[in-house]
Amino acid sequence: MPWIRRGELERLSADIRRIIDGQAPDLRDNLEGQLSILKNDIHTLAGKLKEESANLAREKAAMADTLADISHQLKTPLTAMMVMADLLETAPPERAAGFIHNLKKGLVQTGWLANALLKMAKLESGSVVFSPGEITAGALADAALQPLQILLDIKGQRVEWQSGSAPTSKDAPWETRLYCDKNWTAEALTNIIKNASEHSPENSVITLSAGENPLCRWVSVADAGAGIPQEMMRGLFQRFGGGRDGDKQGHGIGLPLAMAILRGQNGDISVENRNGAGAVFMLKFY
Repeated sequence: MPWIRRGELERLSADIRRIIDGQAPDLRDNLEGQLSILKNDIHTLAGKLKEESANLAREKAAMADTLADISHQLKTPLTAMMVMADLLETAPPERAAGFIHNLKKGLVQTGWLANALLKMAKLESGSVVFSPGEITAGALADAALQPLQILLDIKGQRVEWQSGSAPTSKDAPWETRLYCDKNWTAEALTNIIKNASEHSPENSVITLSAGENPLCRWVSVADAGAGIPQEMMRGLFQRFGGGRDGDKQGHGIGLPLAMAILRGQNGDISVENRNGAGAVFMLKFY
């Protein structure tokens, strides 16, 4: 085995110290021998360490942005509710009822937002393991509607199935059989129905349908709103993107959460804008 000169080891040691200090010396050479192999391996390791460090820095910055977004999203409704609570102490009876109504809505929205943020964080961390099974569209909708009863009652809204809609081999659309994780998919459908409620007038009807085609089985939610502005379509499923109306009602988290759940199960969500007659969100199960 050939001897390695002391000067070469000293230069290699100095280069390693430079790497530790954050510099990026090029240790590679095209010579033969064990020392050249060691230099090339150290250079490769240094490159990987630098890349990992850059990734950690990006993740840290993204986490800081996320925490700032979460703080803003929670602070806004809480501040509004504190103001209404202060006004409620001296408000006349005819105005007190309105404040109480808005406080109830604010509490529901804030609790919903906190829950959605926690679930989105769990999905993004990769810690969710989906457990798919067979379930009817009707059973999925029943599970999805349970957390929404207070919100729907406040606005006097109804959720109804559209009978005889779209091609399906079943007797009714709610009998369409889906293969998905019941709990997580119900969460996704809940967020889609909630979005429909927020963008539909009081005492309106939100329509559900389901069916199958050669590509997929699906469940759709049609609201009774004014539709989605074209400029909002591209960022509809971006987190904290402001939802459908610049964050006037939604918080920019429900739709991205629903999309993350569907795509985590090899599914998708499409949107049809009905030109002033509302919007239809379709959850697709391939």
